[in-house]
Parts: sequence; structure tokens; C-alpha cells
Amino acid sequence: MADTAIFDVDGTLVDTNYQHALAWYRAFRRYDITRPLWRIHRGVGMGGDMFVPSIGGEDVEAQHGDELRDAWVEEFDRLIDEVQPFEGARDLLQEVKDRGFRLVLASSGKSQHVEHFLDLVDGKDLADAWTTSEDAEKSKPEPDLVRTALQRVEGAQGVMVGDSTWDCIAAGKLDVPTLAVRTGGFSVEELTDAGAVRVFDSLGQLREHLDETPLGRPSGERAA
Repeated sequence: MADTAIFDVDGTLVDTNYQHALAWYRAFRRYDITRPLWRIHRGVGMGGDMFVPSIGGEDVEAQHGDELRDAWVEEFDRLIDEVQPFEGARDLLQEVKDRGFRLVLASSGKSQHVEHFLDLVDGKDLADAWTTSEDAEKSKPEPDLVRTALQRVEGAQGVMVGDSTWDCIAAGKLDVPTLAVRTGGFSVEELTDAGAVRVFDSLGQLREHLDETPLGRPSGERAA
């Protein structure tokens, strides 16, 4: 049984995936590179180190990788004030915390973005720890951030809550189960195929069904 809840931030707690997709589209266009937005969206959830070669190709990474990531930050900063938390985000975090789980908000985002998002969900006073892009050598779909999240709180067994296939794949590499929500725009089939053990339409639906998931109660506790 689990003792630690690891929540992805972007696309799971705050509604950012389409802003990210548009920011990446505009960053690529600065270099006369056009990728369809649907394809860009399917890469959202990966960190920039993985995103550029995956979407742009290895040649683009070699020629413009760092510049594209810098351009993406500039473009996303222009959109960040549009970002809002998903309904029920704070309530779900509070519920999981009240059940006795260690709570880690795990993001591969830039530190200034993560700080902003945590403020949107009033998450800092609930979280035992949080991560940013500075806390792992490689981002999702590599498992570095999930591993770091567990280490931050000395967790023995975690449960990931995420919105993208990349969350599921990263957690699965450490045998950490993922509860997925469809807030990132991925289908039930995509999330299940990537390894999600349950998929919910919203954070509110997940909260209603917590007792049916590994977040029912932390390890060491039993039902009365």
C-alpha cells in the first residue's frame, strides 16, 4: 500500500496544456519550423529536454534546442495569466492530505512557473515537498522526477496522479501506479495503454472515488 501521493501540476491541477501547446507552436515558428498543434499537444507533459527532439527532430535539437526552450519560456510567460486551477484541485489535495498521505507536487516546469501554479491552488501549505525542472537530470517520460519526489519525503511507495501518457510511463518505470485524469486532453485509451490503473474525467470524480483507489488510505492504516 502507498504512503505518498505524487501529484503532477501542469495539466492535472492547473489548466495549462493548451497554453503550452500554443507557446511551443510559436517558439518553433520563430525558426520557420511548423508542426501541427495536435502533434505538439501529444508531446505536452514531457520536459523541454525531451520535447524538442521528439517533436522537432534530432536535427532541430542540435541546431536550435536551447534557443527553442528559451523561446518557449518567453511565449508561455505571455499566456500564464490566463491559466486557472481546475475545479476541485485544492479540495482533492486537502482530502488526500487529511487521509494521512505524504503529499508531493511534482513538476518538471520552470521554478517561476511552478511557484505561480502552487499559489493558484494554495498548495504550498499542504505539500510536504515539490519539484521543478531543476530537480532532475532528465524529465518525463524518464522517471527521475518521480524518484526525486519519493526521496524528498522518504516515501516507501507512491501513487502518481497525472493527466498525460508521459506521467503514466515515467511512474511505471518505478512500478508506481498512476491514477489519471482527462484534464490534459488525452483519451481513456491512451492513458490506459500508457499504464494508468484508473482514469477519471475530473479531479472531482477522482475525489468521489478515492476509496476505490490506492489513495483510499495510506500504508499501515486499515478500515475500521
